[in-house]
Amino acid sequence: MKNSRSESYAKAGVDITAGYKAVELMKKHIARTKNEGCLDDVGGFGGCFGLNLAGMEEPVLVSGTDGCGTKVKLAILMDKHDTIGIDAVAMCVNDIICCGAKPLFFLDYIACGKNYPEKIASIVSGVAEGCVQSGAALIGGETAEHPGMMPKEDYDLAGFAVGIVDKKKILDNTKMAEGDVVIALPSTGIHSNGFSLCRKVFDIDNNNPELYVPREDLGGKTIAEALLVPTRIYVKPVLALLEKVNVKGISHITGGGFYENIPRSIPDGLMAKIDKSAIKVLPIFDVIAKVGDIPERDMYNTYNMGVGMSIVVAKEDVDAAIELLKAHGEDAYVIGEIVKGDEGVELV
Repeated sequence: MKNSRSESYAKAGVDITAGYKAVELMKKHIARTKNEGCLDDVGGFGGCFGLNLAGMEEPVLVSGTDGCGTKVKLAILMDKHDTIGIDAVAMCVNDIICCGAKPLFFLDYIACGKNYPEKIASIVSGVAEGCVQSGAALIGGETAEHPGMMPKEDYDLAGFAVGIVDKKKILDNTKMAEGDVVIALPSTGIHSNGFSLCRKVFDIDNNNPELYVPREDLGGKTIAEALLVPTRIYVKPVLALLEKVNVKGISHITGGGFYENIPRSIPDGLMAKIDKSAIKVLPIFDVIAKVGDIPERDMYNTYNMGVGMSIVVAKEDVDAAIELLKAHGEDAYVIGEIVKGDEGVELV
């Protein structure tokens, strides 16, 4: 690519040489994510991955795609770009693990008003960290410079993950029964959902100075810092749990909160009865509710409220499940049970 440069294209707002520099800067981050399936280096026309199907009777590929929503806006305002990539990976791999699938690889897509190579490399460093946390390889991606479509400093980030699971091990909620127990895995914050409401509550679009004032009710953090904490990735603890315990259902608590996501893993005729007093609500949610005067039901219908993932197991497996999850760094705890009903979820 030494001879590749178009002065005319550069005058139109696209510097293709900046893209080459960005790729060189990100290679060291990508190298951290390599696993046994990687077959080539970044820079080709497609990312190649070799499948190891040993021990699988009927392998099934599971894919998930997502972005970080308008959380990117806050990253841009704070000029902090090295964690937003973790969110992009988390939103995909946390979804596919709900099927019981092990993530294999990830590809990202960054659209930007102007390609600043150091900024793009910083974004990709976060993507790489998310891949390391989930065990997925970052095997490719795309950075697209879109002058005129967005301001020079703006960008958007999305991606997709592919995982694998033996068909007989795909999570099947048909065996869920009355009396099963709902276990919570704590979140690190609001993760990557509900930011449009946060932007309204905290006047983020106008870069409200209060965003950057340390607060006692946030343990000394600023609102901006608390909001930008990256999404927790649950892949490795959940994979370990699936090896030892009969898991009947998993829900990733994302946009739509408890009311939308918990019912997605519960069959017709049953519902989750959640004890609100058992939920370890994080301080950031209390601040959002107070500053925005948001009703409690709307909070639980928008945010994870401190619960990033819920897992359903039989009552006799609860102690073993919690012990195993804690051994893998998750402060898991019981928040409810499965009962007869057709409302999907009830918070009491």
